[in-house]
Amino acid sequence: MGGIVVPSITVETDVEYKAVVEKIQDFAKRVHVDVSDGAFAPVFLVEPEKLWWPSDWVVDIHAMVTQPLDYLDRLIALKPHMITFHAETNVNLVPILESVKKAGIKAGIALLKQTVPATVAPAIKAAEHVLVFSGDLGHYGGTASLMQLEKVRLIKVINPLAEIGWDGGISVDNAFTLAQGGVNVFNIGGALATAAEPAKVYDTLVREINKHGVI
Repeated sequence: MGGIVVPSITVETDVEYKAVVEKIQDFAKRVHVDVSDGAFAPVFLVEPEKLWWPSDWVVDIHAMVTQPLDYLDRLIALKPHMITFHAETNVNLVPILESVKKAGIKAGIALLKQTVPATVAPAIKAAEHVLVFSGDLGHYGGTASLMQLEKVRLIKVINPLAEIGWDGGISVDNAFTLAQGGVNVFNIGGALATAAEPAKVYDTLVREINKHGVI
């Protein structure tokens, strides 16, 4: 499975949202949009009803919410490519993920740093995508803790077919290592948000994750 660079949008207002869409529109193909309820992540982000995107985008929604059922229908109505909920909600995610899949949308589960895959194995088995979260909830940035790559191996034992995403601290310096560790989807926030020329950073990251290792 090849790797793909996915720009992330983590903003609080619809004005900021529009600005980021315009900034990345020319080069982005698949995009990761963060949604937050102000409880799971300590910030309110753009409401689902205010989200929109270019028709040619493939959009993944990362729902940082405490009550997934309160957001399920609202997010399905947007018809994104994928909806990802967090394992740490203490809600049985299996039927929720099944509802997402029945709507023709990919179902994902996100794991915070402290979450051991074996403790949420039923949800990982039901998911089509597992997001290893190494970031700062609700904000750009974070640190790519490469120790979390062991989690990728453990996830693959539970669900060998799962697409593996990574969110938090990806840079040109570590992207190749993450790719070699089994990451397929590279969600990039801060590295693009702070770049003077985001398209160049995007292209460099694409090359990094798809280059072949030399032994």
